[in-house]
Amino acid sequence: MKSLSIKQEKILGFIRQFVADNAYPPTIRDIVRGVGISSTSVAEYNLVILEKAGHLRRHREISRGIELIGKSDHSRMQVPIVGQIAAGEPIPVPSADAWNTTSGAETLAVPYELIGKRENVYALKVKGLSMIDALIDDGDIVLMQPASSVENGEMAAVWLKSEKTATLKKVYANPGRVRLQPANSQMQPILVDPDNVEIQGKVIAVIRQLT
Repeated sequence: MKSLSIKQEKILGFIRQFVADNAYPPTIRDIVRGVGISSTSVAEYNLVILEKAGHLRRHREISRGIELIGKSDHSRMQVPIVGQIAAGEPIPVPSADAWNTTSGAETLAVPYELIGKRENVYALKVKGLSMIDALIDDGDIVLMQPASSVENGEMAAVWLKSEKTATLKKVYANPGRVRLQPANSQMQPILVDPDNVEIQGKVIAVIRQLT
């Protein structure tokens, strides 16, 4: 097998360390910044070589879809798809309890690297176009990590208690209100009372629906 260049060794080492530190793989832009590469096209070129050499596997339908190949890195995990989430105006879901119910649920096999050490990861099917500028389209699937709070600007599944509806938005906590921000320039944010908001989970990866 042809030996790797110094740059390719650095990329591979960066990916391994990134996964160890974050429990999920880097994006190409993470690699560009972390290794000091001049452009995403140079990173992509070297990733192709690493894939052909058998060091990693690419899942191009998945955001952060770099999978290291090793003694257990190539395994996949079954994640329950617990329902549908609106990336648009909020839509009703049966109840808050439904978010924690996985018995008999449809499942999705995802690379272990996307899950890492996280527990109770679940998936939601996306309905709507409000997050299209964040590369989340109607029909895509988002992987969620259970969370009761998020940092400003993080994308989360939000339960609106009074309306008994749920929506997928970027969350910003402002004095006296919470702004649920779509990633679509054609749509307006949703402003709600903090007492009416319950964070159900935050997005850790997106699995895109290929057309």
